[in-house]
Amino acid sequence: MSKDRAEKAEIIDQIGEKLSEHPIIYLTNFQGLTVAQSNDLRGRFREAGVDYQVTKNTLARIALDRIEGKDALEEFFAGPTAVAFSEDPAKPARVIQDFIEEEDVERPELKVAWIEGEMYDDPEALDTLADLKSREELIGEIVGLLLAPAQNVVGSLQGGGQQLAGIVQSLAEKENDE
Repeated sequence: MSKDRAEKAEIIDQIGEKLSEHPIIYLTNFQGLTVAQSNDLRGRFREAGVDYQVTKNTLARIALDRIEGKDALEEFFAGPTAVAFSEDPAKPARVIQDFIEEEDVERPELKVAWIEGEMYDDPEALDTLADLKSREELIGEIVGLLLAPAQNVVGSLQGGGQQLAGIVQSLAEKENDE
């Protein structure tokens, strides 16, 4: 059953909204996956907090025409295409890698990844992107680095205080012995 113009316009608006608001977009080719594998993959994306959906290429290209700066993605909306929308650049790549490894399949195949204005479309891009640290991991490392000097100062002061207390106690014991 075909969709009428109003339904198509609504789908175009929905796709356009997602394409414009998400800084991380992965386009994948999912052809050859069984229904069970497709459902499993969607579940994995959902668990990782990644929105994953199959799109109609024509409607996605129309939506892209309305978005400034992402028109370079148009050429990748050809053939079977599913889009992963994320806030974390590594999560979609990790989900895809884990799925391919655990299911022993060749798909989904990365067509292109759009990471905050940069496009990654070479075959090794998936490995590179999966190795990226998440924002939370990076923030944790920065906080750890910032706290390390303060912890060192506190440790030195405490150590020095304990050492000083030991010296005072030794002197007091000597005085009592004399």
